[in-house]
Amino acid sequence: MNESNLQKGRIVKVSGPLIVAEGMADVKMYDVIRVGELKLIGEVIELRGDLASIQVYEETGGLKVGDEVFSTGAPLSVELAPGLIESIFDGIQRPLDAIRKVAGDRIHRGIEVNSLDHTKPWHFVPKAKVGDIVSCGDVLGTVQESPVVLHSVMVPPDVEGEIVSIVKEGDFNIEHTIASIENAKGVIKVSMLQKWPVRRGRPYKEKMPPNMPMITGQRVIDTFFPIAKGGVAAVPGPFGSGKTVVQHQLAKWADAEIIVYVGCGERGNEMTDVLNEFPELTDPKTGYPLMKRTVLIANTSDMPVAAREASIYTGITIAEYYRDMGYTVAIMADSTSRWAESLREMSGRLEEMPGEEGYPAYLSGRIAEFYERAGVVKVLGKEDKIGAISAIGAVSPPGGDLSEPVSQATLRIVKVFWGLSASLAYKRHFPAIDWLQSYSLYSDKLDSWFNENVSADFTALTVEAMGILQEESELDEIVRLVGMDALSPKDRLTMEAAKSIREDYLHQNAFHEVDTFTSMTKQHKMLKLIIDCYHLGIEALNGEVEIDSILSIPVREQIGRAKYIEEKDIAKLDEISVELKREMSDLNGN
Repeated sequence: MNESNLQKGRIVKVSGPLIVAEGMADVKMYDVIRVGELKLIGEVIELRGDLASIQVYEETGGLKVGDEVFSTGAPLSVELAPGLIESIFDGIQRPLDAIRKVAGDRIHRGIEVNSLDHTKPWHFVPKAKVGDIVSCGDVLGTVQESPVVLHSVMVPPDVEGEIVSIVKEGDFNIEHTIASIENAKGVIKVSMLQKWPVRRGRPYKEKMPPNMPMITGQRVIDTFFPIAKGGVAAVPGPFGSGKTVVQHQLAKWADAEIIVYVGCGERGNEMTDVLNEFPELTDPKTGYPLMKRTVLIANTSDMPVAAREASIYTGITIAEYYRDMGYTVAIMADSTSRWAESLREMSGRLEEMPGEEGYPAYLSGRIAEFYERAGVVKVLGKEDKIGAISAIGAVSPPGGDLSEPVSQATLRIVKVFWGLSASLAYKRHFPAIDWLQSYSLYSDKLDSWFNENVSADFTALTVEAMGILQEESELDEIVRLVGMDALSPKDRLTMEAAKSIREDYLHQNAFHEVDTFTSMTKQHKMLKLIIDCYHLGIEALNGEVEIDSILSIPVREQIGRAKYIEEKDIAKLDEISVELKREMSDLNGN
């Protein structure tokens, strides 16, 4: 970068992470600015005449009026190339491992490190040849980025023409020219490295409606509130209700080929948990550690607040890059509330007209822009490939108050609401997703898939189970007033069935090696056992069998422990079903 050719200005005001510089008439919105002697990274977020308001992504202590700033002339961008998988970046894609090698355990201000290793050789296998006519998204070749991720090296956006040269199979770094493409503008040299501005979504051919579920292995989600591949979901809840555990579970077990996990303003120990667990956990689909298909972005609560905003955009841009290869990607944002707080702080320092609770008036628009970049798309290129991004954002409303602006803005946009309940968390019921408040607007579209691919009666079972839970909530008021003994035998049976659904089915131990993940086949068999037990109990009541005799049959204990049966022993659930019918038949005297 030749600094002498770049526009320079001088600081006239310093206000925390926001500085104002004069002499910046020719810079553009969202241009990256280098600030002061240490060349801190900043971004233009407001222009007024020759004054530019600059959001600085590093600690601004020591900056003073008169210090020099200069524009790089380019927007805040991320590097996209082999090497993203297994990496951990901060909010502006600085690699924390590489920084530690240079600077030790503490990140120094003004440190400059390439986002990706520009010297590491990658084994490139060409797929295109000289003479091919290519355009944006076409695959030039592939790199085995990790044992489970085949990285497609694609023609960059806005590039098309005829390949006039391409390297043979071999090892090259990401800066090496692998192909030359000629068009009317001349010859364009293409390397494995692309740069893309984080605030602009990557292009695609067509966006399609989501029609397949993203299986998560979490029973309350897959059974009652499923999310589609390419869908968007929110996990709101008060402190301690388990938002981060839910997101970790989804990152571990969700049916996605690539995971992008963004720790946005949350505590550092939560990202530490991810770093410790993911390399140790084995992906059941591939047999390799989960880290082999994961990208981590950490902007924890002790890092500069301004960089929280950038971290969300950095994450979604990396997700779009892998989507363009035809992968199914899941991005976890933990949490969007901390991101919104950074918007509020910068808006306040810009002296903008505040909206509700001090948040900027454009809060809803910014949240919508993020979730809008998720979805199922036909990607660019000759190959007819489909990629998807599923976005799951945790929301941390103060005191669990869902009427606050971030929660309300999010709920107007997302299609799945997994509302976490403090009362369930206090009862040690995890995941603490409240089945009476939560919803999924994808359910109707996904019912046919579940009925075709899991079991023809799957939807009917889920509808009946939810009806039992709703009936329990109504009967609960009576029980509190006059006690369980005042209920009719049928109502007592309903309460017991609801208890079984809650404790034996919906309660799931994230730290148990078997219970942490449940396949759809096992989910169906478990739920069917509980509903069959309920139906057979009603038949026995109609045959004048005592309610206490029905509730004391030995097989109910086996139903309660069905969640701990391993997937390879799933046939045992059929044996329990046979035993259930036999014991109920004996009760009826048949």
